[in-house]
Amino acid sequence: MRFGLGPKTQYVPDVRRPYPVPYTLNSILFLRRLLMRAAVYKGDQRLSVEEVSTPSPGPGQVLVQVKYCAICGTDIHAVLYDAAPVGVVMGHEFCGTIATLGDGVTSWAVGDRVVGGGGTVPPGKEGAQLAHPRYDYRTMGFASKPMRAYADYILMEEWDPVPIPDGVSDEAAALCEPCAIAVRATRRSDLKLGDSVMVLGGGPIGLFCLQAARAAGATSVYLSEPTSVRREAALALGADAVIDPNQGNVVEQAIALTNGLGPDVVFDCAGWQRTFDQSLSMVRRNGQVVLVAIAWEDIPVLPIDWMGREVRIQTTFGSVADDWRVALDLMKTGRVDVAPLLSDDSFVPLERINETFEALTKPTTQLQMVIRM
Repeated sequence: MRFGLGPKTQYVPDVRRPYPVPYTLNSILFLRRLLMRAAVYKGDQRLSVEEVSTPSPGPGQVLVQVKYCAICGTDIHAVLYDAAPVGVVMGHEFCGTIATLGDGVTSWAVGDRVVGGGGTVPPGKEGAQLAHPRYDYRTMGFASKPMRAYADYILMEEWDPVPIPDGVSDEAAALCEPCAIAVRATRRSDLKLGDSVMVLGGGPIGLFCLQAARAAGATSVYLSEPTSVRREAALALGADAVIDPNQGNVVEQAIALTNGLGPDVVFDCAGWQRTFDQSLSMVRRNGQVVLVAIAWEDIPVLPIDWMGREVRIQTTFGSVADDWRVALDLMKTGRVDVAPLLSDDSFVPLERINETFEALTKPTTQLQMVIRM
């Protein structure tokens, strides 16, 4: 007996009933849609891929199906130092498509390609790090968004996503957020047309800082990085010279490259005691050091070595909405290239996220790792 059901019917045994109960394939897909995969932080440096409830958009919200979510160094540090709250789902460097619209949403259509969730803010308001007078990322950075993008879907307010322009691939768009950080760092700096720039650290943000500085008018851009694959990427992206800090004195080489004066602006994208000290020691008189990397450990300094040159120190953190749009425009116009940062080995499935994090907490030659949903 077929119960009079059509050709798209299959029988799903139900152990609670003495006989099979028919379900249509559409109903099975609907039931599956109620659950999604998410990488939940369990504490003790461990992530677990679990099935959780798929969020449903309320009025003024959209549900985004995540396609790629790049692994951020900040997430690595949050796991390494066990700073992320238990139960949180991290991941903020992502792209995807609008899957479902909540009531009243008019600015999006299902299928629109978007990025977002880390740099945009409600209209007329500032981001949390700017709005709170005593913002502390270490203690407050994970409190507001317990469910982010190491998951099949992410719930967002209508104003939160940013449209991906034609000409920017999904793979490139997934790196919009780190590029936006470099854009903000460059805008927060005193960089002027014709300046020389040194970038310390050739990870993704360092390589984006190199390109953003060039786009902002730097005529000489240099990079210091111990890993050969990252030095090669920097040269492919137009660095005038690269330094291996394991070969010779970095400060002396930087000063020699800048005619004995030192770079006008130094971007520290590594955030270690050694690189911060190098930044302050190499920058020219009246020059500027921009601390881009989030330093999770104490960094002792000896001001007597550099305060006589009246060096300026500038910190930067995260990004705001306009930085994201500028980042996408730089990608669209070709002034920022993500190709040297990615390879086939860069993309791993969500099920491998824990082992990938474990590998990234140790010294690595990888440029950028991306979770593929």
